[in-house]
Amino acid sequence: MTNERPKILQLHPDDNVAVAVVHLHTGESVEFRNIRPRQEIPPGHKIALEAIPQDAPVKKYGQIMGFALVNIAPGEHVHSHNIGMKEFTRDYAIGRDAVPLPPAEENEADTFDGFIRKDGQVGTRNYIGILATVSCSAGPAHMIADAAQQQLLASGDFSNIDGILPLGHGAGCCSPPGSEDLILLQQTLAGYARNPNFGSILMVGLGCEVNLVDSLMSATGLTSSQELHPLVIQDAGGTEATILAGLEAIRGMLPKVNACRRTPVPVRRLVVGLECGGSDAYSGITANPALGAAVDLLVRRGGTAILSETPEIYGAEHLLTRRAIRNEVGEKLIDRIRWWEAYTARNGAEINNNPSPGNKAGGLTTILEKSLGAVAKGGTSPLVDVYRFAEPVSASGLVFMDTPGYDVVSITGMIAGGANIVCFTTGRGTVCGFAPVPTLKLATNSDMYHRLKKDMDINCGEVLDGTATIQEMGEAIFRRIIETASGKTSKSEAYGFGRHEFVPWHMGAVL
Repeated sequence: MTNERPKILQLHPDDNVAVAVVHLHTGESVEFRNIRPRQEIPPGHKIALEAIPQDAPVKKYGQIMGFALVNIAPGEHVHSHNIGMKEFTRDYAIGRDAVPLPPAEENEADTFDGFIRKDGQVGTRNYIGILATVSCSAGPAHMIADAAQQQLLASGDFSNIDGILPLGHGAGCCSPPGSEDLILLQQTLAGYARNPNFGSILMVGLGCEVNLVDSLMSATGLTSSQELHPLVIQDAGGTEATILAGLEAIRGMLPKVNACRRTPVPVRRLVVGLECGGSDAYSGITANPALGAAVDLLVRRGGTAILSETPEIYGAEHLLTRRAIRNEVGEKLIDRIRWWEAYTARNGAEINNNPSPGNKAGGLTTILEKSLGAVAKGGTSPLVDVYRFAEPVSASGLVFMDTPGYDVVSITGMIAGGANIVCFTTGRGTVCGFAPVPTLKLATNSDMYHRLKKDMDINCGEVLDGTATIQEMGEAIFRRIIETASGKTSKSEAYGFGRHEFVPWHMGAVL
């Protein structure tokens, strides 16, 4: 390791571009192949290492990240003005690189302190949840939660409960019965009701919506119990009566939820959701591969990690199919890619209509470049299964969940699938959190980390600074995961984020 930053980084010997680590001034020496910048090049952006003819592939990470729109000379700034997308064949080679990780040594049998639930799942937090079935019941759900916090939890008699968490959303009615939109919403709500970070759930409906409480519970196999109490506003007699009934229901839940205590359990009971948002060009160099190293440590111990965001592995999906443990797993992932191509086409969009303006300002040019960096979150573990949005995750190891690239929707799907902790890499600085699941924010660069220090949990910019290796940073992330799962407060939890980041995937007509 060294404290001296290089001016540029070539990430793979086959790359014909390098990443600027610092601002490159026109004509200055970058001490690499006698290359000199022909323009000012911002940090995180790319510089051509050789002449790239028009229509020739531009390579980063040893993979195609786009094609030259014009002839590009050595030293030129390489970005949206001279790189574009076009179709090219990817070799899926399903299973070719699926090599099992060595199991953990006996002295690596780590544990964390979690909440063991009746169904055998393990939570990292102990909330009472209030789930609204429809937008019309979201207001009363929040009113009940606020009243419960003030009247029931303020005394401190239930200090083992992390809080009363209301989750509303903007859907639940005016969707065709049996539609994909309604089914997705019901699966998502049921997934949250079953998430082990909730000790009990109050389900609040209006009474005339398409997503009626009874139909939701019937469609998803939920049943009324001490852990799940349904409440319908119109049946209760209106808002005030609903608040009183909700408080009474929560009063009955409190003793049992509070009685649940943290118990040492194996790390294999962790289900970690992996997300990147507000990404920059350093995401695929520092935070994402460091998180991937942590994922490998978790998988070696029998844990589960969920990679997601199908539109943001597009163009790099072949790197995952090659790690699929069975042919059907690789085919499931390819099927989801084809579905997204058709889905975006019928909605008048393109799957490669990405990155976002913030991503581009941070140096990311095409969805291929973004995807190649994003898949690094999955480490080197074999891909053991592929799940639909909000589908319960039952496999151990690295899995993939089909979600949109929109961070709050993607994480909502993973929590519904059973994630009990989330690791979120960010280069531009995303600040939100996702209760009931603790969210660790991993900064990709030191400049942003210090600027948003009260929001960031770990500075992976140390890799770029030369003060830590990828493996050392992965070990630090893994240890922080265990600490946070055992009760250490994350930065987003300290701010109280999570009441407004529940966003089910909405698709189809609103009638």
